[in-house]
Amino acid sequence: MPGPAEDPAETPPPARWPDGAATGVGSLPGTDAREAAATVVGELPLLPHLPELPVRGVGADMIGRTAGLLVDLAVEVVPTGYRVTARPGRDHRRAVDLRRADVDAFDEACDPVRPDWVKVQVAGPWTLAAAVELHTGHRVLTDRGGVREFTASLTEGLLAHVGEVAERTGAQVLVQLDEPALPAVLDGSLPTASGFGTVRAVPEPDAQDALRDMVAALGAPVVVHCCADRPPVRLLAGIGAAGIGIDATRPAFTGATARPAALDALGEVWDAGTPLLLGLVPAREPATRPVLRDLARGAFDLADRLGFDRARLGALAVPTPTCGLAGATPAWARRAMALARDLGQAFVDPPEDW
Repeated sequence: MPGPAEDPAETPPPARWPDGAATGVGSLPGTDAREAAATVVGELPLLPHLPELPVRGVGADMIGRTAGLLVDLAVEVVPTGYRVTARPGRDHRRAVDLRRADVDAFDEACDPVRPDWVKVQVAGPWTLAAAVELHTGHRVLTDRGGVREFTASLTEGLLAHVGEVAERTGAQVLVQLDEPALPAVLDGSLPTASGFGTVRAVPEPDAQDALRDMVAALGAPVVVHCCADRPPVRLLAGIGAAGIGIDATRPAFTGATARPAALDALGEVWDAGTPLLLGLVPAREPATRPVLRDLARGAFDLADRLGFDRARLGALAVPTPTCGLAGATPAWARRAMALARDLGQAFVDPPEDW
């Protein structure tokens, strides 16, 4: 008879999500939070993510959703985007209300299956600072003190969000920081408010330190997702993240256009035992219906080029769509998640004819 330590209610959460898990990047088409949550949990049972539905507008997009988590800071919508405001207003309240409804729907969808792991997504501090304006119209990114304040505020709000999702779902929460703007932040290519210049580049050590501090403060496993052409993989490998998400179909990582430096960086990540969230499934439905074996080839080829046994992919790779699915049809969004799930299973137990 099992002893008390084997009581499922007392079993500690696993140290890492299950081998063969697949997940989504975040966004989905449509406006129905309950339908989206049910679809995600059904198609991605090992690592479902809290769906994002940006088509709902202000407060549902990546920056608006994230800004709604800020503590003692608020933003509002202006013609040029999001801008810091003195006090929370209608836009902030809408973001909070949408998030609460999303968590309710996700909790409801998770209730019958109670997954061990779930994932939530927010914009990372550098992408947030690049997207929000100060009162002057300049990016928060131009104010070092402002960046620190936003990062601290986001960390505090995210801690509360993670705690709520963990309590509601009973799962270990994996946090995904979306940093699509990070390469532009690092190379100084973001335009200034006037459009006649660019914002000064942020030194890599400063960017890395801020992310490392945030990861440490959250106390939950964190993955950083950057689907840009040349994500700063080595920088991200040094922040204590539980994983790094990339679009694995980018020219830098695949085929004849693969860059040796980019591949070396991925190899170093795997050498350290850190998983990669590999974007392998098209975010938009392709003209030709994809075959699972062809989608898997990207991961198998990567493992071969880096000298890793394909049998390790179940632990070292989490298949995902290449980017968010907000621009897909509902049918393709469901299909893309199913393909990602099937890829995860194939990494653990590849068919003999592959």
